[in-house]
Parts: sequence; structure tokens; C-alpha cells
Amino acid sequence: MTTSTADNTTAAGQPVDGRRSGSGASRKLVPPTPLIRLFPRLRPYVGRLSIAAVCLVGAAAAALAFPAVVRHLLDAAFQARDRNLLDRIALFLLGIFALQGVFNFVQVYLLTSTAERVIARLREDLFAHLVRLSPGFFTELRTGELTSRMSNDLAVLQSTFSSWISEFSRQSLLLVGGIIMLSLTHRSLTLTTLAVVPIVVGAAILFGRRLRRATTGVQDRIADAMGTADEVLSQIRIVQSFTREEAEVVRFRGLLGGVVDAAVHRAFLRALFFGVVGFVAFGGVVAVLWQGGRLVLDGVLTAGSLVSFLLYAITVAGAVGSLASLFGSYQEAVGAARRVFELLATQPTVVEPVPATRLEHPVRGAVAFQNVGFRYSDQSPPVLNDVSFSVAPGEVLALVGPSGAGKTTIASLLPRFWDVTSGRITLDGHDVRDLALADLRGAIGMVPQEPALFSGTIRDNILLGRPDATDAEVRVAASAAHAAEFIDRLPEGYATPVGERGVKLSGGQRQRLAIARVFLKNPAVVLLDEATSSLDTASEQLVEAAMEELLRNRSTIIIAHRLSTVRRAHRVLVLKHGVIVEQGRHDELMEIDGLYAQLYRSQFRADDELTLAAGQRIRLD
Repeated sequence: MTTSTADNTTAAGQPVDGRRSGSGASRKLVPPTPLIRLFPRLRPYVGRLSIAAVCLVGAAAAALAFPAVVRHLLDAAFQARDRNLLDRIALFLLGIFALQGVFNFVQVYLLTSTAERVIARLREDLFAHLVRLSPGFFTELRTGELTSRMSNDLAVLQSTFSSWISEFSRQSLLLVGGIIMLSLTHRSLTLTTLAVVPIVVGAAILFGRRLRRATTGVQDRIADAMGTADEVLSQIRIVQSFTREEAEVVRFRGLLGGVVDAAVHRAFLRALFFGVVGFVAFGGVVAVLWQGGRLVLDGVLTAGSLVSFLLYAITVAGAVGSLASLFGSYQEAVGAARRVFELLATQPTVVEPVPATRLEHPVRGAVAFQNVGFRYSDQSPPVLNDVSFSVAPGEVLALVGPSGAGKTTIASLLPRFWDVTSGRITLDGHDVRDLALADLRGAIGMVPQEPALFSGTIRDNILLGRPDATDAEVRVAASAAHAAEFIDRLPEGYATPVGERGVKLSGGQRQRLAIARVFLKNPAVVLLDEATSSLDTASEQLVEAAMEELLRNRSTIIIAHRLSTVRRAHRVLVLKHGVIVEQGRHDELMEIDGLYAQLYRSQFRADDELTLAAGQRIRLD
């Protein structure tokens, strides 16, 4: 995919904890002349477009022949009074119109179908580009705004290119051909006709720029409104639980009011533009009709010649007006194209290394953080300061500490969702920045606290771990995650739809599917944001058993919330303000009586054995 490198403006991203990212966001490179960048996408369709161009010229020629034939028809009727000639001319006209209809059908079909294919491929390329951008980029723009650009902005381009190219070419041919025919008919009348052209062109330039700005404003406001709608609908349970329905409707109504205001302003500009252009263009036709009528009265022109000239004048005036209108549409399309190509020109800051080092297989899972420092942007404070630790193959390491200590950041740096600011991270002795992203991330499995399921079936969601897995392998992974027992009870089994984000399943079921996905992937390293804190006791015990299986013989980094997880770990790292302040096993850290002991006493029940047996939620974070 071609991207511009003309501008190095950084679009800082913002991670989940609210800090803005200059390290893992994406660079926005604003492309020049965005519509021109669509033309390379037309190359595969040169043959279709060539046929359409021939048909377009044929249709325009037929339209330009009409006034000349009308002149002969009128002269045959009023001067020669030749009935046979009149009949032949009328049949000839019908033939011209039939041929024009065929030409119009072919060129409209070819251009419209080509535009559909080009825009579909552009939409595909845009989606493919977005899913490869760094996570920080998606904290800068809301999902609803991105989907608005993919739908609304591309819809503007689709509408423009399905009709604009055809209409622009046709009107240009009619304008040039009409002027030539006018000149051949009567030069002085031609000068009268063309006197309005500079006025129309000036109006087009003046209004066109304003229309482009107005259209961009409308699209921005639509994206903002749709972003809000997407956010509310995706969190509908929270909205309803806090009885925020009416408040959200009022907020959305306000955003729509901004859309309407911007759209009304654009409509005013368009209406004023069309009114001015229409008056000037057809005012010129009146002037031609008046001057031509005087020439007929003086015997300089025949009535047929005047009607023919008038038809050519109307053709030229209509072409000028249409081109002016198309210029306005072009300006609107430029605004939409600029927004689309801004996304396509955004470069991920976490890039594939060239050349990339390949991991040896099997991956051992030895992880090391060496003097790692990290900040999300140049303006934000450091999140990690000189952090060093290692995880041996098969070792389970727990990260604990107060909120904002840097635990989630550590888990995000290993798979390179962001890159370190200083120091380095290694996997099996290789700097992760030198590894192919597919190898690096393929060796790491992630189990989030809130499982991310996609609409589709249970099988589809498990297969995310390894799409080429067999049904038998999917069942083995589900059994290892203690998910097979509830899947087999479902009427459709593994073909059961889970709904959007897994809404048809319970929290424990969703979490076990997320674990089954990692079992199927079979990574050497597991990043686990402990996932039992919001589950009922029965579900918690099943998930705990699944995690016990998952962690066996795998290098594991756990963002620990519960005492049971801390006891399971071989080592515990205690972080505060991005610095490792303590490390060791639970008992050792309790003896030190430092931050870990304070967290334990303030956030855990005194009777931890009772807590473990009852499966109650005990949080360190």
C-alpha cells in the first residue's frame, strides 16, 4: 500500500490508563491532492474504462448532432416543405437517440461497476491498514469515528466516482463541442454565449472552496455523533444500570443538532451557488435568444438555424452549469478523500524490523527486561524507570502494586504494542524489536481480565488461537480449559452463536473460551490479567482450574489481583511508580514488612485460608 511520507506529524496515542502515547501511537502523514491518489487504483480497469470512454464520446457526439439535425428538420418543414425529407430526418433522429441510449447504458454501467470495485478495494485496504496500526492510535480516535470514515466518507467517494467521472467527461465534451458548433453557426452570437463563462467559473471557485470546508465539517460532526452512539450502545448495560438513557439521548440529540447546523449551512451554500450559476447561465441564453431573434428578423439567420444555435447555446449553458456543480461536488469529495487518505497515510510506530530475526522453534520462553524505561509521550512522565527482571522458561511471575505502578505497561511492552523508550526486552535472547512480529506475538498468549469474544460461533472464537486447527484439536483445547462441559450442554454445541462480544454467555463461560483459545495457540509465554475477580464462586473455581492447566510448563507473567494467584507464582514483583521496590515469594515479602505487606493487610482478609476456600474476591489492584 502506498503511503505518503511528506509530513512527519506525530499523532500521539493514549493507552488505557489515560496517558498519551508518543511511543506506541502512529504517525499521521497528510497526503497531497487526495483524489489523485485514487487514479493508480484504476489501472486494473483500463480496458473497461477505455470502452466506457469510447461510448462516452459516442453519446456526446449524438447529443451534439441533435441541434444540427433539428435545423435541417425545421428548414425542411418550413422552407422546402418536403414531407419525405421530413420523415427521413425524423427517423434519423430516432436512430441517433437509440444509439445514444446504447452508448449511455454501456458507459454508465462500466463506470459505475468500476467505481464500486475501486471503492470496495479502498475500503478493504483501509480496514487492512487500520488493523495493523499500533494500539496507541486507537486510543486517539474512537471506533465510531473510524467506522464513520469507512462508511460515510467512502460513500461520498463512491457516489462521486460512480457518476462524477462520467458526468464531468460528458459535460466537458458537450462544452467543447457546443462551442465549436456555435462558432461554425454564428461568431457574434457565440461571443454573447461565452460571456457568461468567466462569471460561472469565478462563482465555482468561490463557492467550491467554501463547500469543501463545509462538507468536511459535516463529516467530522457525523463521525463525532456516530462515535458517541457506538460508545453508548457498546456499554448499554452500564447506561441502563445508571438510568442514563434520557441523558444519552439528549447528548446525542445535541451532536445531531451540530450535524444539522453544519449540513444546513452547506445546503445554503449549494443552493446559493446553484441559484447564481443557473441565473447567469440561462440569462446568457435569453441574451442569445434576443440577439438571434433580431438576426432572424433581419434575414441573416433562418428559423432553423436560430433554433439550432439556441439548442447549442442551451447545451453550452447547461454544460457550464453542470461543470460548476460538479466542481462543487469535487470539492466535497476532496474533503472526504482527505480524511480517508489521512488514515491510510498514518504510519504505525511499532514497525516490522527489516531484516527480521526469526525465532528458533520450539520457543523456550525465556523473557528478560533489561534497564527498561518507558513513557507514553515526550510530554508525559515516565511510567517505567530502569526496570530489570527475567522470567525463566516455565516460571510464573506475578506483578503486584498500586494502580498506576506500571503492571499493565510491562505486559504491553513484551508483545510490542508499544516500544520501550530505553533499555531492551528479550525473548530467548533476541531483542523483541528485531523479531518478526508474527513470530513474537505467535509465541505469546494473552488472557485478559475481560475476555474479548467476537460475534460468531464458539468454534470460531476458539479457532482464533489457531485458524487451521481441526475440530478434534478445538475439543481438546476446550476440555483443557474446562469449557467442554458447558459447550456440550448447548443445543448447537460448538456451532452456538455467542452474540456480540459474547453477550449470550456468562462471564465464566466467556473466560474459559478465552483460555481455550490460548490452549489451542499453545504459546511459550502467557500474559495473564487475572480473570476471576468478577466471577461467582462456581465459575471462579472452574476458571482457576483452567488457568492451573494453562500455566503448567509455560513462562507466565501475571498481573495479580488475588492471593491465590500470588501463592501460585514462583516469584512476585512489587512495583511502585514504575520501579521494582520488592521481589520474592509471598512469605518472604511478608517477612520484609514493606509495601507488599501493607497491600496485603489493607486489601486482603486476615484469614486467607478461608478466603481461598470460599473463592471470595480479594484484590491487590
